[in-house]
Amino acid sequence: MKIKFTKKRKIVLGVVLGLVALIVVLKVFRYVADKSASKAQTTYIVRKETYENVIQIAGTVSAAKSQTLQSLNDGTVVGVYKKEGDLVKAGDLIVQLDDTEQQYNLANLDYEISVARQNQTAGKLKLMETQRISLVRKVENRKIVATFDGVIADLDVDPGDYLEAKDSIGTLVNTDYLTADVEIAETDVSKLKIGQKVEFTFPAYDGEVYGILDSYPAIGEVTSRGATVVNATVRIDNVPKGVLPNFSFTGKIQITEPETKLVVERYAIGRDKGTAFAEILSRDGKSTKVAVEVEPYGLEYVNVLSGLEGGEILKAQSDASKSGRMSVSKKGQKANKNKKNQQQQPPMGGMPPF
Repeated sequence: MKIKFTKKRKIVLGVVLGLVALIVVLKVFRYVADKSASKAQTTYIVRKETYENVIQIAGTVSAAKSQTLQSLNDGTVVGVYKKEGDLVKAGDLIVQLDDTEQQYNLANLDYEISVARQNQTAGKLKLMETQRISLVRKVENRKIVATFDGVIADLDVDPGDYLEAKDSIGTLVNTDYLTADVEIAETDVSKLKIGQKVEFTFPAYDGEVYGILDSYPAIGEVTSRGATVVNATVRIDNVPKGVLPNFSFTGKIQITEPETKLVVERYAIGRDKGTAFAEILSRDGKSTKVAVEVEPYGLEYVNVLSGLEGGEILKAQSDASKSGRMSVSKKGQKANKNKKNQQQQPPMGGMPPF
C-alpha cells in the first residue's frame, strides 16, 4: 500500500526533519565543545612566599629616664640657667629660688658653732652640727638640679615667677635609648626569649627601626577586658633622630627568622607508586615530569621542599572542584538507594511514619 503525501504533509515532514537535524547538529557541537573544554588544561604557578613567626605588638615609647622638674618649696625664681634643648650633666643647676632666709639661718648657725667650740660641751656641739645638716638641706631644696645626664625636653619658667611646692616647670629626659611596655597574650608568652629582635613602625617616622625584647615578668595580669596578659618591655638602643619619646608605634617580636617557602596548590601534585611528582609546562605546551618532595601548607597548598625552584607553571593533576568529596562505589550507591526506598515505604497495615 502506497502512502500518498499531500503538499501540506510534505511541508510538515520537512519541518520535522529539519528540527531533528538541527538538534543533532547542536548536540554534536556541544559534544565537541565539551571535549575541547575538557582538554583545556588547568595550570598552577609555583610562587615564593615569606613565612614570619612573629608576635604583633603596639604601644608608645618612653625615654630611658625622665625627670619632672618641680620646686620642692614655695619661693620666687631668682635665676634660670638652662633653656629647652640644652644638654645637662647630673648635678647641673637649672633653676634657683630665693634662698636668702635659708642662707642667713645657715650662716648664723655657723657663727654659733664657732663660738660654741670655745665655750660649750661636746654634746651641745653635736646637736648644733646635726641642725646644720638640716639647714644645708633647706638651702639645697631651693635649687632645681638635674639628677642624671640628659636634655631639657621642655622648660617654662622665668626669673621673678613665684612657685609653690610641687609646681612642675619642665621635663628632663635621657634618650640614649627608648623603652615601651607592651601586652603579650598568655598563649604567646612561652615563645618569648630575652634579646629577641623587635621591628618597630612609627607613623611619624619613615624608616626601619629595630630593637630587642628587654624583659618580661614571671607573672601575668588580668586586663579590664578580662584577658590575661604579660607586660613585656621592649627597647630601642640606636634611636633615630626622628623618633622621640611618646611616639606611638606598631611592631612585631620576631620569634624565628623569616622562612622563604615554595608554595603551590596541592592539585598540581600527583602520586605515582607513592612518589610525588609534578608536570612542568613549557611555552610550547610540552610537559616535563619531575619528582618532587612536598609537605602540607594549610588546607589547599603544599610547600615544595625539592624538585622545583619557583616560577614554574604546573599542569593540574586533580580536579579542585571535586577535591574533598567522598567517592561512593556503584554498589554503595545502589545500597543507599534501596535503603532510601525502604525508608519511604509505609509499614504494613498502618500510615507512613512522620
